[in-house]
Amino acid sequence: MKEKEISMKVRFTGREQAEFFATTRKRVDAYFTEKAISKHANGAMWAKITFFMAGFISLYVLILSNRFEPLTMLGLAVLLGMFGAFIGFNVSHDAMHGSLSANGRINDLVGASFYMLGANPYVWKITHNVIHHTYTNIPGHDEDLEVAPGLIRICPDEEVNKIQRYQHWYAFLLYGLASLSWVLRKDYKKFFQKKIGQIDNSRHPRKEYFNLFFYKAVYYFFFLVLPFIVLDITWWQLLLGFIAGHLAQGLVLGLVFQLAHVVEDMDFPVPNEQGTIEENWAVHQMHTTANFARNSPIVNFLCGGLNMQIEHHLFPKVCHIHYPAISEIVKSTAEEFGVPYIEKVSFLSALQSHYRMLRKLGRGAYDQKRRVDEMILQEV
Repeated sequence: MKEKEISMKVRFTGREQAEFFATTRKRVDAYFTEKAISKHANGAMWAKITFFMAGFISLYVLILSNRFEPLTMLGLAVLLGMFGAFIGFNVSHDAMHGSLSANGRINDLVGASFYMLGANPYVWKITHNVIHHTYTNIPGHDEDLEVAPGLIRICPDEEVNKIQRYQHWYAFLLYGLASLSWVLRKDYKKFFQKKIGQIDNSRHPRKEYFNLFFYKAVYYFFFLVLPFIVLDITWWQLLLGFIAGHLAQGLVLGLVFQLAHVVEDMDFPVPNEQGTIEENWAVHQMHTTANFARNSPIVNFLCGGLNMQIEHHLFPKVCHIHYPAISEIVKSTAEEFGVPYIEKVSFLSALQSHYRMLRKLGRGAYDQKRRVDEMILQEV
């Protein structure tokens, strides 16, 4: 993308499509009214939060108990990383969107669980809640498209290179590095970046400077310093466990987010010269977001509703515990208005679709570019 295109303010048009979302919202609101239930967390949701938080803390305590062989502790570190991802999905994410409770203080308190993963809630709200949710899959605007620039190509508008011919093999390894990057680099970079997408990021509340450095230090203490003090292991064993846990956490996080936006049938719209996306915002979300395993209780339990990204993007203020119910409303309304409702029936089918997309955007795009270049040379 050219710099002027990246910095251009994006606007959504398509007013004639507005009725789709107006009708969907009306029907979803009616569902909660008729059932006389809150859009926020219910008993089942609080039980999920208790389960994942207790599981994470228990695994951490088991590791620090120093009662296991190093190989067993390595396995526990991997499980701890996976539980960290599940806390991100099921606990932190809803709270940071304000969908867990009508009480903002409760959302802030529970959202602070993000610090347990070594991540910063304030930075996440800027890059995810504001930018990703508004400019989903728009090149140069959606931060989530920048997975590993130059190494992973997940946007058709990006220039393709030689190494990306093999991205359908190595991309999954790089996904695992996402969590380490978050803990050691990304939050600092994004916090001090003057502009993120269209958002002026040059000023922050004073307390957020303190929070960034203080809670990072707390995290490093509990997951690097304290284990080294209390465990009977060498420094390289500690480092191996730390990295293994984050690789597991990063892979789970990366896969779930990629399966929601980088599968077949996805759009990656580029604004026109006036910076306009000629679609209603809600319809744009339907073209750039996908569900997977919507009817799987296990996937729904583990992924915290992020396997139902369509409902999440349209209704981020609704707790994910309600997504299975309202997904039927969204799907039927989309069919009624001729709007796409993209979904893969299982996690495996979504994973296969993502693999094919990586191959198409890597090897397929490079081979096509090479053929075009050869034709041009022949004509010359």
